[in-house]
Amino acid sequence: MYKNFDELPVVLSVKELKEFLGISRAGAYQLLHRADFPTLHVASRLLVAKDKLLAWMEQNTDALNSVK
Repeated sequence: MYKNFDELPVVLSVKELKEFLGISRAGAYQLLHRADFPTLHVASRLLVAKDKLLAWMEQNTDALNSVK
């Protein structure tokens, strides 16, 4: 289990994404299939770059905070 964002690998697999976010495997796949999520397709693998994940999290957190 990762203790902080800096410990994550540069590119996360489904397993690493689910462990970091504390979600189920199905939840990770749902996220990776969203149109607005920065999924990297490599052959049959679905991955996400750590920097793109952080940017997506910041963008979506800001969007949620601005709706009050």
